[in-house]
Amino acid sequence: MGSSCTGSSRLDPAALLDAFLAVWRRHGEPLLKSAPYHEIAPHLVLMAFLHRVINGGGTLECEYAIGMGRMDLCLRYGAVTLGLEPKVWRDGRPDPLAEGLIQLDDYLAGLGLDSRWLVIFDRRAGQPPIAERTDSATRISPRGRSIHVIRA
Repeated sequence: MGSSCTGSSRLDPAALLDAFLAVWRRHGEPLLKSAPYHEIAPHLVLMAFLHRVINGGGTLECEYAIGMGRMDLCLRYGAVTLGLEPKVWRDGRPDPLAEGLIQLDDYLAGLGLDSRWLVIFDRRAGQPPIAERTDSATRISPRGRSIHVIRA
């Protein structure tokens, strides 16, 4: 698991975030172009990235809300529980940030967590290359939770 775990095999969420951003910047476009299922390709890439944590002794739980455009992920590794909400921003749709913060708030409340990730994959036409537009910032949710918003 490399730099996302400490020497004592504890998950370091900040290092995991940095590793995901580096992988996405470098490999995001080729991975999306090669994926046969364009609608769910970003979710598959994120889940494949997280799979390395599962291989190191963690678990990844997925909750799907079919028809509602939701997929909640819960990554558990030792004492760390990481709630994630991946969203896809498509042409003709508003920025999913506000909706995602509300959804993640509800999900985190159910898990008893205060801080985690909202990953927004921008699939709109005419965007700069992934390497140029991928970034991360902390936002406060409507219920006051600190959320890492990843724009990918």
